[in-house]
Amino acid sequence: MVNRFVLNRISYHGKGAIKEIPGIIKSKGFQKAFIASDPDLVKFNVTKKITDLLDAEGMSYEIYSDIKPNPTIENVKAGVAAYKASEADYMITVGGGSSMDTGKAIGIIINNPEFEDVRSLEGVAPTKNPTVFTIAVPTTAGTAAEATINYVITDVEKKRKFVCVDVNDIPNIAIVDPDMMSTMPKGLTAATGMDALTHAIEGYTTKAAWDLADCLNLEAIRLIAKSLRDAVENKPEGREGMALGQYVTGMAFSNVGLGVAHSMAHTLGAVYDTPHGVACAMMLPIVMEYNAECSGEKYREIARAMNVADVDKMSQEEYRQAAVKAVKKLSSDVGIPAKLEALKEEDLDFLAESAYADACRPGNPKDTSVEDLKELFRKLM
Repeated sequence: MVNRFVLNRISYHGKGAIKEIPGIIKSKGFQKAFIASDPDLVKFNVTKKITDLLDAEGMSYEIYSDIKPNPTIENVKAGVAAYKASEADYMITVGGGSSMDTGKAIGIIINNPEFEDVRSLEGVAPTKNPTVFTIAVPTTAGTAAEATINYVITDVEKKRKFVCVDVNDIPNIAIVDPDMMSTMPKGLTAATGMDALTHAIEGYTTKAAWDLADCLNLEAIRLIAKSLRDAVENKPEGREGMALGQYVTGMAFSNVGLGVAHSMAHTLGAVYDTPHGVACAMMLPIVMEYNAECSGEKYREIARAMNVADVDKMSQEEYRQAAVKAVKKLSSDVGIPAKLEALKEEDLDFLAESAYADACRPGNPKDTSVEDLKELFRKLM
């Protein structure tokens, strides 16, 4: 069997990494940046950390901030029009998954205009050209969109999210600077951190998992379990550990896929506008329990990575329960709810059918059905 592994060409890590940006731009000879960043980051001067660097060097740019937490087809179409009008020749995405996913879709369409309807990008679209040159600067430690070949767009009309998987969308350069994440509020830090943990655990247990991805995902689980509580308290060591942990799993899950925790989280986001990280955190232990019988010895290693003591003395049932319990405790410790009040019985059929159709579902280690997914959703009520 042949396994493919796709990565960024270049990434920069550590405090102050954003200072590399002007030099990168000069070396490439670019003239004007299209900066995709969400409105709150612009409002609270987070994006300004990047524009200040450009201003100091007399570099031209235009900011596009018509971006929603769950970016929509309309956001993308407006962004494509704004990019064309700006006459920019490269992009900088500043933000979490929403900004970077929007930027990915914009960049792909600019260089592959036959996909301008956006919906045709769903799944593995046959794009021919790489996205416009993109420097991705994450401000959350969660989605790892700066490292992946995936992005997610919301179809408001159909009340669903769709996943796009495209090796042409990966940013050229990732700038992973924990200082850019230091302004995140506790709730967002917790939610995005649990999203990263979901990436790592689902990537480690997915049907396509293999040795190279496994070693990265296990290290990501260890880093996140060690760092997330401190990151929520805005301690520098926690921010640094999460910045690295979310990127490490991004490299891995981008190549091996995810499972139904993400399928279900996508659906909850589309129907109830549930923040993606919160939805992932609520679904992860439920799905882990569901998948346990298909996990072999992997839950033992998950428990070990989450610093559970004496796992080698446990039976298979005990270490599987210990892994799920450790995930539940971390989620609770950082303030994530276990139930979704908005969830309604009458919505379950649509939710389950949408989750079953999601691109992440086939990677789940346990084969599932619409009825199974309905029962899993019901556990959130």
